Amino acid sequence: MLITVSGPPGVGKSTTASELSATLDLEHISGGDIFRELADERGYTTLEFNKLAEQDDQIDRDLDQRLRDIAANRDDVVLESRLAGWLAGDHADFRVWLDAPLAVRAERIGNREDKPVQKAREETAAREGSEADRYQQYYGIDITDLTIYDLSINTARWDADSVVDMLETAVEEYDPAADEGKYPVEMDYDF
Repeated sequence: MLITVSGPPGVGKSTTASELSATLDLEHISGGDIFRELADERGYTTLEFNKLAEQDDQIDRDLDQRLRDIAANRDDVVLESRLAGWLAGDHADFRVWLDAPLAVRAERIGNREDKPVQKAREETAAREGSEADRYQQYYGIDITDLTIYDLSINTARWDADSVVDMLETAVEEYDPAADEGKYPVEMDYDF
């Protein structure tokens, strides 16, 4: 089974994907971890690396291709990244979108990264705008189009354990055979 967990920065993708993968006994692979590792290896902050990616599309394309390859060639994975639902294409069994208001996400990021909330808010908004533009430019993906997802959850309303409980129930109750042909996901993009 391949489950994707997507959403903007600060919604709890990593926490949710990690706990969900442990609960369902699946491997957790994080696109954010891979991106941060690449930034760190090259001596950049995440924001600086995002800015560099605006000028060098190969950064995004290499990361996205790595995630696509994982989705195409691996089973029993929770794949987590902002584009995981799109990148997985027809390989995904269940797609999840997590969201929360920017103010909530900025507070979480500020606390996690030990920075003022206002600074986290500004950086997060800039990062989201930059990424949305690149996704549209590179692949024709409108990141605000949630029609490809099986479930969307506002993580500001529930704690992490409750979100994982909801997802566990949804995944266990989901019957792909009953869904066959009723809801074709059109993934019309070229990577």
